Amino acid sequence: MSAKKILMIVGDFGEDYEIMVPFQALQMVGHSVDAVCPGKEKGDSIKTAIHDFEGDQTYSEKPGHNFALNATFDDVDPAAYDALVLPGGRAPEYLRREDGVLEMVNHFVEANKPVAAVCHGLQILSAANAVKDKTITAYPACGPEMEAAGANYKDVAATEVVTDGNLVTSPAWPGHPKWLAAFLDVLGTEISL
Repeated sequence: MSAKKILMIVGDFGEDYEIMVPFQALQMVGHSVDAVCPGKEKGDSIKTAIHDFEGDQTYSEKPGHNFALNATFDDVDPAAYDALVLPGGRAPEYLRREDGVLEMVNHFVEANKPVAAVCHGLQILSAANAVKDKTITAYPACGPEMEAAGANYKDVAATEVVTDGNLVTSPAWPGHPKWLAAFLDVLGTEISL
């Protein structure tokens, strides 16, 4: 396996598990991950939020961690990266309004590079017009938005994953085992036990 260079676009109140777990797991298997946020620099932090499923009509939200960025958004050249990760949480609501974010996302989509998106991270792909005619999943509340953007939206359990070519999606962090395994497969990562 050759190590891949992966870009992760994050923001304040992104979902803690959806940032921390892939950031650490992808590095654990030998890949390099640069986490960036518009308007922030390497060494700055974002605040994360923990979303949990406790029987309410929607998820609950609790304070997460201060997550330190390890790269500067304005210094990123998407051509230098092999793949993209888009975590969910509340951050995608405003990240999708950033031209620089959409330009980066479009680079990965147009170059047919692997993209992994989870939960509300699909809102960024939708804003970049990158879900049309794609079979995807997302957090159920985002389903109508995905359908309106022309996606073939699949409403699957939170523990599941949907893969369409190089695009790997899951509804929420309970899907991490299958989502990360599918993303590693798309990346060509082989793990021997």
